[in-house]
Amino acid sequence: MLSDNIEKLATNKLRRWFDKTGKSRLAGVGIGAGVTAIIQSSSATTVMVVGFVNVGLMSLFQATTVIMGANIGTTVTAYFSVIADIPFIEIITVFTCVGIFMDMLCKKDKSKTIGMMLAGLGLVFLGLQFMGMAMDEFAQQQVVKDFLISVDNRLVLLLAGIIITGIVQSSSAVTTLIVQMVGAGLVIGNPSNSGVLFLVLGTNIGTCVTALLSSIGANTNAKRAALIHLMFNVFGTVIFSIFLLCWPGFMDATIGKWFANDPGLQIALFHTFFNVVCTCLFLPFVNVFVKVATKLIRPRKKGEKEAADTVLLDERFLSTPSVAVEQANKAATVMAGRAMESLKIAFDGFVTEDESAKEKVDELNGRISEMERAIVAYLIKISSQDVSLTDEKLISAIHHSTGDILRISELADNITKYTRNCRRDGIEFSAGVKKSLQDMYAKIDELYQKTLDVFDKKDITAIKAVDRVEDDVDAARKEMIADHIRRLNEGKCKPQSSGIFINLVGNLERAADHLTYVAHAFD
Repeated sequence: MLSDNIEKLATNKLRRWFDKTGKSRLAGVGIGAGVTAIIQSSSATTVMVVGFVNVGLMSLFQATTVIMGANIGTTVTAYFSVIADIPFIEIITVFTCVGIFMDMLCKKDKSKTIGMMLAGLGLVFLGLQFMGMAMDEFAQQQVVKDFLISVDNRLVLLLAGIIITGIVQSSSAVTTLIVQMVGAGLVIGNPSNSGVLFLVLGTNIGTCVTALLSSIGANTNAKRAALIHLMFNVFGTVIFSIFLLCWPGFMDATIGKWFANDPGLQIALFHTFFNVVCTCLFLPFVNVFVKVATKLIRPRKKGEKEAADTVLLDERFLSTPSVAVEQANKAATVMAGRAMESLKIAFDGFVTEDESAKEKVDELNGRISEMERAIVAYLIKISSQDVSLTDEKLISAIHHSTGDILRISELADNITKYTRNCRRDGIEFSAGVKKSLQDMYAKIDELYQKTLDVFDKKDITAIKAVDRVEDDVDAARKEMIADHIRRLNEGKCKPQSSGIFINLVGNLERAADHLTYVAHAFD
């Protein structure tokens, strides 16, 4: 509840953070750590990274740095267990009641979200208190003590950490449980050889299971990203395992010496220390990880099939609705580009009297129709998740926009029919008329660019420019029809051309209307 509602409040920031990964190693690590600290799951972050790589929005280099950061961010959760022992915790648990009442009584969506975030925070510590009390009773059982101490084989403890985390699919949850157990006085493994630390090391490998499962059915690069996650954690675990085997008294000489009275904090600090050191060690070798993954996982022999237009709609993002909505918006932007490309081909075909343009328009329109169906289906899936009011509004805007974009592609099909009719009936238009049509189309193209500022860049202030250009298109239509009627009266135009010309100009003006509707959907 805590992480879901923090995620809702940080919706726009999450999107912007992932867009800023760039080529900076430190930026990628920072973003990975920050996002994971918010959503409290390195598995969820890594699944998103696999999704971004799968759709081509993130390179393997960027993905590797974000994965390294995610391993650091996931250590934050364990500290909740440590904080739960502080006396003021009773005050924090009151947040549960305060948050629930905010959710019940407040009308604003943001206030409700803050309320549920506070309730989640209170429930985290209330749950930890109950777990701590239960663990105290558990720790008094002599059978339990004897069993945990008897498991002194460090390889067995390492495998146990891998298997348990692989089943639970959360290293944060397992590490928090270990912190609780150690804090309750339970001794896991042989204290003289740091046995419990091998259990913690195993959790870092087990957490890779989620990303590996997520990469099934993804493209080659996405599989490589999941492999890099596994390699990073395995190599780090091997290095630390050898280090602890060579220096079994490491904890007693360092962290254990400094925080002798808090064994739970010792485990949490070691977990953070492990991931920070591994990141520092491997960060200079990001390109090496990428090269090794590229060598181990090769492309298909015949080359991978070109990604479909709907590849942006990766279902891995559905667990993070704010990111999924952004992906749907990007897919709709691609769809708009396809529709305008179809309109351009049809219009150029009319001007040059090229009937073959219809084949290209039909092919494009088929892809546009598929995209429209896929985007609508994806939006429905997002709506079934727990989304914020902001995202609900954006979902509605995208939904309405896809219908208008589809209409533009249908208008392109109409224009190809006018080209065919002109060739069939021997109708020709003068160079002056064609120049006027091209000027009108230039205004429509300008309108499309202004619409993109609203639709894609979310620049609401650009709506005024959209309305201004749309007024220019309307004025151009009226002027062109008036000129056509004048030419008819002067006998300069054939009467048979009237239906085609007036409909053509009307269709172009309608395309401008639909672009305006798209912009205003985000107002």
